[in-house]
Amino acid sequence: MKPCPKCQYIRQAKDASVHPDICPACGIAMNKWRPRPIVNDDSDAVIVPEQRTSLREHFMQLPNRVDSGSLWGRGVIWLGLSCWAFWFLFNGIDWQVIGGSFMHNINLPFHEFGHVLFMPFGRFMAILGGSLFQILLPLGLCIGFSFFHNDNFAASVTLWWCGQSFVDLAPYIADAEYRLLPLVGGGGEESHDWGNLLTWMNMVDSAHTIARASFVIGGVIMMLALAWGFQLLRKQKALEAQGY
Repeated sequence: MKPCPKCQYIRQAKDASVHPDICPACGIAMNKWRPRPIVNDDSDAVIVPEQRTSLREHFMQLPNRVDSGSLWGRGVIWLGLSCWAFWFLFNGIDWQVIGGSFMHNINLPFHEFGHVLFMPFGRFMAILGGSLFQILLPLGLCIGFSFFHNDNFAASVTLWWCGQSFVDLAPYIADAEYRLLPLVGGGGEESHDWGNLLTWMNMVDSAHTIARASFVIGGVIMMLALAWGFQLLRKQKALEAQGY
């Protein structure tokens, strides 16, 4: 088998499900790829193989499998995440909606683990670490899926999760002034993460502003993730229509 003209990847037995004209490593249509012309200092056009892709090209590379089953499966996931995102955004910073959601039950264990993970860095970071880790974990997964597993659609899903984590934190931050939300383990007011953090920074009066900022940032990230996933699905559909 000839190596990919772009990344020099050589197909293996595990790549049997990938169309022969699609590179399993970088996702290009090999029979359509052309090297990029580069002009040297002497103004002579020299054609050399392209060794790097732009970030935009990288993030638009398709997963290894390009077939009807994976397309429809990802389409259903994308539609579900879209409805879920609009449900969160429509209801705003509502603890009953956000705290009672399935996603909150996913975020909570990672939030609690973040306290333990950041404990060696002092009390302030140990308390902030819960909120920080529930954001950094899906962001790290997004980077891993995109750069190490060549699965940008999975990366878009974990980016959506990162945005939802910001939304998940909004009611907790807004409650810093009142400290009324139920806490894990039945902890009292003294165990309220954001109540303590904002008190130490003398910013309790800004709790609602910070909560709204977290909610808006989360909403924007979720919309960007959905737009990214949609473009990947469009590109996959187009390739399928061409017989790849």
